Amino acid sequence: MSKIADKAFKMLDAIMERIGEGNIVQVMTNNAANYKAAGQLLMAKIKKLFWTSCVTPCIDLILKDFEKKLEVHQVTIAKGRRVTSYIYSRTILISILRHFTKG
Repeated sequence: MSKIADKAFKMLDAIMERIGEGNIVQVMTNNAANYKAAGQLLMAKIKKLFWTSCVTPCIDLILKDFEKKLEVHQVTIAKGRRVTSYIYSRTILISILRHFTKG
């Protein structure tokens, strides 16, 4: 195990001990190799624990691949970024978005 994975494991383990292992069923982290290794170690230590990587980076990589390989996706993703940037740069639109999506 690398020093970085060991550090991640110790950090997550300390947090779990503070919260109480009986109160935790799942740990979710990004999908970096050090957190994968730390998650495996935690699951070995605590048999009822599940480690899950965050899906956001995976979806981001998929969309980047789509954008690179298919022209129609390049246009769609570029338009989506513009709409998203427009909405998130205006607080009133964020409020409306949160209202209609229930948070």
